[in-house]
Amino acid sequence: MDEITLEAKQQMAKTIEALRGELSVLRTGRASPALLDRVEAEYYGDKMPIKDICAISSPEPRQLVVKPYDRNDIKSVAAAISASNIGLNPLVESDCIRLIIPPLTEDTRRDLAKKAKATGENSKIAIRNIRRDYIDLVKESDDYTDDLKKRLQDEIQKVVDEAIKDIEDIISTKEKEIMSV
Repeated sequence: MDEITLEAKQQMAKTIEALRGELSVLRTGRASPALLDRVEAEYYGDKMPIKDICAISSPEPRQLVVKPYDRNDIKSVAAAISASNIGLNPLVESDCIRLIIPPLTEDTRRDLAKKAKATGENSKIAIRNIRRDYIDLVKESDDYTDDLKKRLQDEIQKVVDEAIKDIEDIISTKEKEIMSV
């Protein structure tokens, strides 16, 4: 593979990793510490990710326990969880916060599956934009012969096809996970 194709492949791999990160936040009916990855709490006047200032565990399939390292942070962590868009209500206890994950209704499952699909479509658009940028770069370059330009465009298209297939596999797996009761 040419250097430009490898560069495009790396950009596409970053897009796929971003997709995985986005999908890890979606609820599936099971408790996962990844649900709290994007939640930030006030910590000594600064915003910090909860996972950096708390121990997060899942003692039961539908429950998360968030235990701040410093007991004084329990109120700010609970407020941050309440303010986030994850749809969970924190139950504050003496030294920890319990999050009970309610079972998903059929409508909620469909909505989450649609959200996963939309996130996948956005990733596909990002992949296509990367393809367009690199193909334009190849076309505008005077360093390549016409045959080499055609071969590079074909290689870039193959990398795009692989990336889109990976995205579709990831989305279908997540949809199955969401729709399973």
